Amino acid sequence: MPRGFQYDQCSAVITGASSGLGAEFARQLAPHARTLLLAARRAEALEEVRRELLGIAPALTVIVCPCDVSTDEGRARLIECIDTRDVRPNLLINNAGVGDYGLVSSADPARLQGQIDLNITALVLLAHAMIPRFQKSADAPAAILNVGSLAGALPMPDMAVYAATKSFVISFSEALRVELERDHIIVSCVCPGPTPTNFGKTARRPDGTDTDRGGQGLLRIPPQRVVRAGLDALRHSKACVFPGAGVSLAARLFRLMPRALMRTLLAARFRRSQR
Repeated sequence: MPRGFQYDQCSAVITGASSGLGAEFARQLAPHARTLLLAARRAEALEEVRRELLGIAPALTVIVCPCDVSTDEGRARLIECIDTRDVRPNLLINNAGVGDYGLVSSADPARLQGQIDLNITALVLLAHAMIPRFQKSADAPAAILNVGSLAGALPMPDMAVYAATKSFVISFSEALRVELERDHIIVSCVCPGPTPTNFGKTARRPDGTDTDRGGQGLLRIPPQRVVRAGLDALRHSKACVFPGAGVSLAARLFRLMPRALMRTLLAARFRRSQR
């Protein structure tokens, strides 16, 4: 097993860091890190997180970079910030993501494109840009943590594009892990189930369209546990983790279930939700 990631005096870049899991990653890293670079679209929210982190660790260097990493311009701004502020990173947390509740046929094309641009394109291109910038060695490897989802373990009517993008994240993470192992870069993927963040609010459509939430209560765990599991995955060099006993069991069942049976069960659930 490759040597695990060491958080003491790390320099981390975190996307989607203005709230939810991204802000929680920053909170849990703050006591250990030397530098945290926080990227998200909302400048005021980033400044609030920055003030909170300095209250936790006054000696910490916190850099905020308001940008939209789903765009070429936003990614260029983030990379420029890394280079000009001499961040010297050894950790990338690809947390930024977005969903969309409802049918593909009734979706705004811009929302469909937005999921692909942020959940896939941004994640891949930021990983690619960071690889040559990482500070690393055999004794102190660098790391990439990608945030997937339990949704990536199965096709999900009413969230078809989101689930497919997270399936991509899982597959990409595991392949990249193999490619980068000899370069002393650990790649892990954390795949939470339902988690109380702003995700549901932003995924709901303007007309109020929501998704079937039946059974989610059994799988829900707080952001603190999700983040802890993700950071532990890098610490112990695990390829992919599904935080929480219920989520972990569900992921195993989905992997073992025959696809024909899965489609039948999902079709029945979808029909019930459309009544």
